[in-house]
Amino acid sequence: MDLKVDFAFKQLFGKQGNEPILIAFLNATLKLPEHDRITSIEILNSELEPKHLDDKKSVLDIHARTENGARINIEIQLANRYDMEKRTLYYWSRIYSGQLNEGMGYKELAKTITINILNFRFVKPTERYHTTFHLFEDEEKFLLTDVLEIHFMEISKLMVNWRKKALNLHEDLLVRWLLLLEAGENEDIRRELEAIAMQDSVMKKAFAEWEDISRDPRAWSEYESRRKVILDDAAAVREAELRAQEAGEKGALQAAENIARNLLASGMDMETVAQHTGLSKEKVAEMHRNIQ
Repeated sequence: MDLKVDFAFKQLFGKQGNEPILIAFLNATLKLPEHDRITSIEILNSELEPKHLDDKKSVLDIHARTENGARINIEIQLANRYDMEKRTLYYWSRIYSGQLNEGMGYKELAKTITINILNFRFVKPTERYHTTFHLFEDEEKFLLTDVLEIHFMEISKLMVNWRKKALNLHEDLLVRWLLLLEAGENEDIRRELEAIAMQDSVMKKAFAEWEDISRDPRAWSEYESRRKVILDDAAAVREAELRAQEAGEKGALQAAENIARNLLASGMDMETVAQHTGLSKEKVAEMHRNIQ
């Protein structure tokens, strides 16, 4: 199974019994000091029930709570729907506010962390594959509160570094776990991780669980169904992009022709019109004949 498909990802990282795998991934992601590392975690219901009849029902990929009460949401996205910022803040706010029950004080609301694993380029100002966001004051950059923490991990940027041999799987645990998501399609990565798994018991468990899931006919059927939906969705998004591009090109051509007609009507010579509009000399000559 391709672990970037959300069904397979959830089966490996978000299934009861696989908490050690999730803990290892989270400790690698959050880079907590040794004394503050996650040692236990509870995997919660991934459905966020609407509080009002007209609220939207949301289903998270992974929803968990650490031993100190912090809430963590992990989402994996194969295709860019161009809504990641608002989608991320919406999920974060639902989880954060969802902790507040009758009689609770606001001080009891725990830190909420959202982790987005993306199979597309998203954070444009940087080539770093892992970026983290908090609430900081604009000028002096001091932290308002640590209750909001949002991570973006971009697989495409990670793979650029992998191909440049700029990553060290033996020293960087996060790189190790993220490259596991590519191991189903990249034999070199899989071989290197399998060698590491001989010394890393949690990674070894991850490989064993991954193989078990992939051998389960029922799980494979669900995986294929989900994979087809994702591929169809990605194809629809790409088709919309191509149509928009085509419409834009047609619009630009129409605008250039309109400008050319006006310039020709004003007496400008055909060669200059072609230079100014980008139209071919043949097209401008044809338009000139029609005006005459």
